[in-house]
Amino acid sequence: MRIAIFSDIHANLEALSIVLDAYKTEKIDSFICLGDVVGYGASPNECCDLVRPLVERIVIGNHDAAVAGRMDYNYYYEACRFVLDLHNQALTDQNARWLQRIPYTDKLDVDGLKINLSHGSPVNPTAFDYVFSMEQAFKLLPHYEDLAQVNLIGHSHLCKAFALEEDDVHEVVAQEFKIRDGMKYIIGVGSVGQPRDYDNRAAYTVFDTETRIFQYHRVEYDIEKAAMKIFNAKIDRNFGNRLFVGV
Repeated sequence: MRIAIFSDIHANLEALSIVLDAYKTEKIDSFICLGDVVGYGASPNECCDLVRPLVERIVIGNHDAAVAGRMDYNYYYEACRFVLDLHNQALTDQNARWLQRIPYTDKLDVDGLKINLSHGSPVNPTAFDYVFSMEQAFKLLPHYEDLAQVNLIGHSHLCKAFALEEDDVHEVVAQEFKIRDGMKYIIGVGSVGQPRDYDNRAAYTVFDTETRIFQYHRVEYDIEKAAMKIFNAKIDRNFGNRLFVGV
């Protein structure tokens, strides 16, 4: 099975549209979203309307949970809270109900692979902890036996992958790599709508569970159009400016 996995769209319709167009050049059997369809950007309903009928599986992100009233976000900084409030008020009833029903985790068992889906760390997924550094990956070793062979995550907006053994962690730096027996993987799939690795292109991934090959992809999109929507919506200009830099 060839699975399209993407995450952290953050209401960026221009980036999402280009990524979905790019997927048309791939032979995709199933679509999976790892959360944060909303937040930061200017097109929450449009992005929900595209993702909702497309994906076979989706897990909720922290921004989705905040907008859906499923978590307290008073501790978020003011500019972020403003957008979450804005999106909460803007969502259609259909999209609001959809976000309220999305699970925190999901699991697949396909082609002999056990796969776990979560927005942040697969350990205590409701906490939305990050896993994008070796130190954070090492903290998962005490939970090694509870991890699936492949653990797909978003949240960090970084294309970062780690291969875990029972007593060691290795960072996977390749843009294409094979899942190997005897190891467990934490794979961050990057961000469609707000990359943070100084590459401003939208990130998306493809996982072939039969060959066990995982691939990172990037594609350019109309950043100026996406940013102008943010500026015109009176959302904090930093959320538009950062799209140009990829941070």
